[in-house]
Amino acid sequence: MQVTERYNNVITGVISGIVMPVIAFLIFFLFTRNGLPMVQYLERVAETGKTTEVMSVAVFSNILIFLFFNRFDMLQASKGVLGITFIWAFIVFGIKLF
Repeated sequence: MQVTERYNNVITGVISGIVMPVIAFLIFFLFTRNGLPMVQYLERVAETGKTTEVMSVAVFSNILIFLFFNRFDMLQASKGVLGITFIWAFIVFGIKLF
């Protein structure tokens, strides 16, 4: 059994779709924190109303993992990433409305 066959399932896509934005946020945080600890950084993001923008940048990273899965014909995993990306999009949209 090849690696692509082993990990070609929706669960792999869902887990990747959840973990990748978290990693992207941590990288984004490291480049934009200006010496602030995580708690103060998150407070500042909330105060300035940039929560949805930061979340959108983080979720944008799902495109990379989606394209990776498509390139290797891991279509079931791609479905999982796409589904989670839609859920992230609805969460961002909900926060933006309220």
